Amino acid sequence: MKENTLLEYLETNFDISIRDPLWQDIKLSKAIYSIYMTKQVQKLSRIKQLGPTNLIYPGAMHTRLCHSLGVYHLSKEIIKSLLSKPIDNHFTLEGVNSFLAAALLHDIGHFPYTHSLKELPLIDHEILATQIIKGENELNSILKKENFNLEKICNILNFEEEAIDSEIKFYKSLLSGALDPDKLDYLNRDAFFSGVTYGLQDCSFIISHLTISNSESTLLESAMLSLEHLLFSKYQMYQTVYWHKRTRCATAMIKKCLIYNLDKGIIKGEDLYNLDDYSFIEIAQNHSSTFLNVLDVNDNKLLKTKYEKPFDKTNKLHYFCLDLENRTKAEKFIFELLKDNYPNLREEQLIIDIPEPISFEVDIPILFKNGEVTSFKDLDGVFSNSVIKGFEKALRKVRIFTIDEISINEIEEAINRWAKS
Repeated sequence: MKENTLLEYLETNFDISIRDPLWQDIKLSKAIYSIYMTKQVQKLSRIKQLGPTNLIYPGAMHTRLCHSLGVYHLSKEIIKSLLSKPIDNHFTLEGVNSFLAAALLHDIGHFPYTHSLKELPLIDHEILATQIIKGENELNSILKKENFNLEKICNILNFEEEAIDSEIKFYKSLLSGALDPDKLDYLNRDAFFSGVTYGLQDCSFIISHLTISNSESTLLESAMLSLEHLLFSKYQMYQTVYWHKRTRCATAMIKKCLIYNLDKGIIKGEDLYNLDDYSFIEIAQNHSSTFLNVLDVNDNKLLKTKYEKPFDKTNKLHYFCLDLENRTKAEKFIFELLKDNYPNLREEQLIIDIPEPISFEVDIPILFKNGEVTSFKDLDGVFSNSVIKGFEKALRKVRIFTIDEISINEIEEAINRWAKS
């Protein structure tokens, strides 16, 4: 389909409107709306986008369904912007529809708190999404009925697979790249509902300055300041929202609880898939004696921070605890030292938290007015390697959470005794 015909299709065939507080009217075609209304997608309306962050920012109650709609909307705006430019592209109607469906469905494999459970032996949510799409369910039936290409949708979502053709390769990179619609939506949406300003981006300006060069998404030189703003916003959102110490505490409490229950065979990994917030709490209530941490988080009864230092690989405790099994051993050692003086202390109330390494994607092609394309990371700009490393160091903090009665000095003494053991 020619560019002008495909652009006309996107302008005229998407006449079902859903009101969004962030992007206002989001337009869906009848086929996309049918996907949106399936049980597998609607489940996302019962999963908070930011997990327990509402304990710190009460307004952060927005859902993964809102976010998925936002990613779909921005994906469509990006395609429309690219189609309106005099550039070479190989977009097809089937390819565009596959991309838009993938954008809407990219989070259907998520279950509560999945971003907090990366170290656990669980299937990645992108892989779960493809399994749901291929499964015998309402979504699968609707996709087939509306003549969507399931293979292409799954190929776009599955990061482990090579792209089946050049068009799909472009969509894969667009949906999970440095300037992807996922990031553009979640930074803005999370900032909006948390009541902070750090994540707000001029998305329409960024999208209008995207082009294609060497078959990949490229940003025009004139929008470099917006890219710098986005990178700094990501740092600020991690500092104030995503990795706020109370958010880290809540997710660490949940992780500690699930590690114990999975290890003891009380639950299995597959028991966690396809849950929403309500069914997750129901599991906790049904196993209340071993899910006390989850129930405490649900009631906003969080542990206190008794140790906080920037991650340092030369620090014996920090380096040892990078491995989850070793971390559990260190937690148990410190717990054993403290339990006699604090008989009410539960083992799961002594938690060492180490965030995973965070990356600031700066490998973004920049198209200059003279026609040259240079990666943003190779430019002599504000975001040098030393600045990026500084961001990463400032964000990655090792913390120990425990009950309020235990003093910071007692934790320090316990760490020293562990180091000498």
